Amino acid sequence: MTQADGLPLPSTWRPLRLETLVLLRWLAVGGQAIGVLFVAFGLGFPLPLMECFVLIAISAGLNIWLVVRFGAAHRPSSTFTASQVVFDLCQLGGLLALTGGLENPFSLLLLAPVSVSATTLPRRVTVAVAVLAAIIASVLSVWHLPLPWDPNQRLVFNRIYVIGIWVSIICGVVFISAYTMRVAHDARQIADALAATELALSRKEQLSALDGLAAAAAHELGTPLSTIALAAKEMRAEAEPGSDLADDVELIIAQAARCRAILAKLRNLGNEGGDPFAAVPLTDLLAEVARPHEGRGKAILFYSEKTAGEPPVFNRSVGLLYGLGNLIENATEFARQTVKIEASWDRESVSVAITDDGPGFAPELIARLGEPYLTSRPRDPQGADAHKPGGLGLGIFIAKTLLERSGARLAFENIDSHGNAQVRIVWPRSAVEAA
Repeated sequence: MTQADGLPLPSTWRPLRLETLVLLRWLAVGGQAIGVLFVAFGLGFPLPLMECFVLIAISAGLNIWLVVRFGAAHRPSSTFTASQVVFDLCQLGGLLALTGGLENPFSLLLLAPVSVSATTLPRRVTVAVAVLAAIIASVLSVWHLPLPWDPNQRLVFNRIYVIGIWVSIICGVVFISAYTMRVAHDARQIADALAATELALSRKEQLSALDGLAAAAAHELGTPLSTIALAAKEMRAEAEPGSDLADDVELIIAQAARCRAILAKLRNLGNEGGDPFAAVPLTDLLAEVARPHEGRGKAILFYSEKTAGEPPVFNRSVGLLYGLGNLIENATEFARQTVKIEASWDRESVSVAITDDGPGFAPELIARLGEPYLTSRPRDPQGADAHKPGGLGLGIFIAKTLLERSGARLAFENIDSHGNAQVRIVWPRSAVEAA
């Protein structure tokens, strides 16, 4: 799978609609307006009411302009979304500066824009938003208007307490930006890789469907072609040898034979791998999956060890074929000379081990094999290994995902100090028989 397949990397996604940003800002505008009105008229505390409502009105006006200009369904770019988050952060900082700075308990809301950015925006943008939030919190700790309070009571905060609030906000910014960004990035990778899996599976299913349609067409067209050939032969018996009619009849017979040969190829196209939904023994299934990779100059050796009668019968699902084929393809690509495919089964389980005599898995990657976008293949077109194929690191992820859907468990290891990578796939016998 490559970027050309149309699968965007997480950093290029536009996961937010403008409607979501506008809705979040309307919630903020409503909450800010209610809070300011309650403090001014409900509690009777003095505060710069006009200045506060100017800031709130700017947010409301920006919301209206965005909906009119772009429409609620618009999906903004990362830069556009980042500009909106920065605006919300600065507007909130202005309100806090007018109402007590970090002494205002609502200063905790400085973490909200950072959280939105960490969830939806690229890493560098989130880092910039987090730094801006830290700068705003630092400025508010030094410069702000007094906290709205009862004029008849004198309220003084100890400087150490204010510093503690500043430290807690900075820690919150760092933690939320780091933790949420990491979790969201992993979620985007999984979603993107699953999309690649579904695309690969869909393409394989379309090919299988095409094979079936070709075989059906060959079957349906076989009878009328036989009738044409039979009628042409009868006409040939009645035509004078050497006449134009005899030549035309011979041409019809030859072309009918050619059509039947083409239809035979189409019929074999659908039967090359057998019925795509037929149940076949495990040994036959492995031989079929490995067949396309036998012409790569590597020897593929098959071994089987049975302790419970005949080989288990698998349903030839597209996902199973694609997953096994992907692992065998990887093994033949990295093997020096030989790939061994060992099958064993008993009453409880069925296992397949695919082993190559190549350099093995990189030790630092073994524990993470099966994660999306994890690859040791070169991506530098100018490097020493430029002749080898690169990739997004989705091959093993796709294979692992598809095989796990069939009930299998996968384990990756190097079987000795020289490498020799091995992938072991184990199914519960009950899962195989149920399939």
